Amino acid sequence: MGWTYKVHGGLATALGSTLLVLSALTWLPGTLPLTGTRWPLAAIAVLLFPVFTSALARLFLTRADRHSVWLAVRCLPRKTQVALAALAVSGVVMTVASTAGEGNLQSAEVKEGRFFAFDTTPQTRGTVEVSRSRYQAVLESDQRTLLAIPGLLFVAAAYAVLAAGELRRADPDATGVAPPLHHGRVGPGAAHGPGGGGRDPRRGRRP
Repeated sequence: MGWTYKVHGGLATALGSTLLVLSALTWLPGTLPLTGTRWPLAAIAVLLFPVFTSALARLFLTRADRHSVWLAVRCLPRKTQVALAALAVSGVVMTVASTAGEGNLQSAEVKEGRFFAFDTTPQTRGTVEVSRSRYQAVLESDQRTLLAIPGLLFVAAAYAVLAAGELRRADPDATGVAPPLHHGRVGPGAAHGPGGGGRDPRRGRRP
């Protein structure tokens, strides 16, 4: 696998694991630092877009089907497979838990010392006043979701780019390196063409 694939996959894995760890920390008492500031979300978006889209593009350019992609993932080192699987499962669990945790309440905010949240229930859709403890719970759930979903996307990007790297490594034609020529004496039983030449000894070699 080329070094660019390794760096790309390692970056996506590191960013994904960082966000998932921060998402898990929201279950601890209190709120995470920088709550209410917007620049962390902007930084996540700026990093996520190029990492995720370029990973998908590299996988798409291999023109492999789903079965080949799955086999490529299975060819990754066992430690890599276990680490990515653990991150993916934890991300799914945190996303589902945060979505179901506070029901239909989201977007907690404080106005003039009072606590509000947005109720998504169809019959009573709108902003409602909540208690401080409920505000705290909704705020933590919002943080968990905003960290877990991008974390999952980074993990998906790591899967995609590492699978693409394995597919490129296994396909000599994709790397632009021609297979080596194996010259040898043509045996008596070999088929000869009209010009008297022997068969083409060029054979592909698995990487």
